[in-house]
Amino acid sequence: MPGAMPALNRYVGNPVLSFVGRKLFGSPVRDFHCGMRGFHREAVLQLKLRSDGMEFASEMIVKASLAHLKMAEVPITLSRDGRQRPPHLRRWRDGWRHLRFMLLRSPQWLFLYPGLLLTAVGLVGAVSLIRGPIRVAGLLTLDINALLYSSMAATVGVQIVFFGLFAMAVARKMELQVSRGFPEHLLQLASRESTIGAGVILVIGGAAGALYAIFKWSHISFGALVPSDMMRITIPSVTTLAIGAQIVFGGFMLGFIEID
Repeated sequence: MPGAMPALNRYVGNPVLSFVGRKLFGSPVRDFHCGMRGFHREAVLQLKLRSDGMEFASEMIVKASLAHLKMAEVPITLSRDGRQRPPHLRRWRDGWRHLRFMLLRSPQWLFLYPGLLLTAVGLVGAVSLIRGPIRVAGLLTLDINALLYSSMAATVGVQIVFFGLFAMAVARKMELQVSRGFPEHLLQLASRESTIGAGVILVIGGAAGALYAIFKWSHISFGALVPSDMMRITIPSVTTLAIGAQIVFGGFMLGFIEID
C-alpha cells in the first residue's frame, strides 16, 4: 500500500539484498526480509540458527537454501504500520548486518573469486611489463611503477585466496554448509603436499632471481644501478618469493586446520 515501506527500502535495500542472497546461495526466495515465516519445527531446529539481530531473517533463508529445504512464497499486500512508536529497523545498520552475514556465509564470493581475479590481473600485468615499457593507446606509458603495482596485486590476491581457503576449511571443520564445485576442488588441491612443494619451488626461483640481480650488480663493482633495468629483475624475484612463502605456509595452515 502507499507509504507502507520507505522508498529507499522498497526500491534499493530490499531488492538489492534479496538479489545478492539469490545469487550467492541459489535461493528461490524473492524477498529475504519481509513477511511472516512458517516452518516445520524439526527442520528449522536442524539449521542451528544463531543470529541475535535483524539478520536472523536472512540466516533462516540462507541456511534453508544451503540445506536444500523446500520453500515457497505466497504474495501479500503490505499495509501501513498502525503503531504510534517509531520502528526498530535501522536501515543502514541492519542492512549492513544482513549483507555482512550473507558474505561471511559465502567465503568463495567474499575471498576466493575476488582473490583469484586480483591475482590473475596482477600476473598478466607483471608478465607483460617484465620485458619493457608498454605504450597504451598512444596516451600513456606503463613502466616499472606499473610493474610494482601489478606485482603487489598478485601478492595480495594470493593472500586473499588463502583467506577464502582457510574460511572454507574452518566451515567444513565446523560442519557448516558451503558451496561445492570449483571452490571445494581448489580447497582439496591446496591441502595437498604437492602445493607446499610448488611453493618451495617458487621460493627457490625467487631466491635465484635475487642472486642473479646481485650477480649483475657485481659486474659494475656494486656501483650505481639503472633502476629501470634492475627493478625488472628484483620486483619479479621479490614477488615470486612472497607468493611462494604464502603458498608454503598457507598449505601448512590448511593442514593444521584439518587436524582432528
